Amino acid sequence: MNKLSIALSIFLALPALSLADDSVDARHHGHGHKILTFQTMYGVDGPFLGETNAIRGVTGDELPWVVNGFVRGELDTRGNLRIMVRGLVFADDPLVPPDLVGTNDEAEFRGLVSCLTETEDGVETQNVVTDGFAADVHGNSFIHQQLELPNPCVAPVVMVLAGSEDKWFAVTGFESEEKSGGASP
Repeated sequence: MNKLSIALSIFLALPALSLADDSVDARHHGHGHKILTFQTMYGVDGPFLGETNAIRGVTGDELPWVVNGFVRGELDTRGNLRIMVRGLVFADDPLVPPDLVGTNDEAEFRGLVSCLTETEDGVETQNVVTDGFAADVHGNSFIHQQLELPNPCVAPVVMVLAGSEDKWFAVTGFESEEKSGGASP
């Protein structure tokens, strides 16, 4: 068997080994099962600006934001939240002062997990927020913290918040460049 065949066999076997080892890993290494992984976020703009269309009780910033790079993250059942943020900045929009376009003016970003959870009388929203993590002028940050999630945590939504106030800049979701109403392949 040549080296390429061996490497391919190992590569194809890794996911199966990973799944088989999930419960052992969770018990012995403090990691839970993944609830949510994401590779995109929606920057606040349009009708989500301000208080009118708050998401899960969290107000959008008063100025539009855009992800000029990428946002990737994951949340697991133990409350481990990791969000890699690259290029979360003010949008090129008439509402944004020209000197702020393409920049971030917050020293820190925070992560928020919003869950629907059971109560004695029904269902309520519970939001859990991380500490602040350094963010640079280019909108780069790495948010990573273990949170105490409500039990159960149903339909989780993840947001990137300002470090200085409870306003969201980005939320799990996307907007198609075509604005045709559907996702593109």
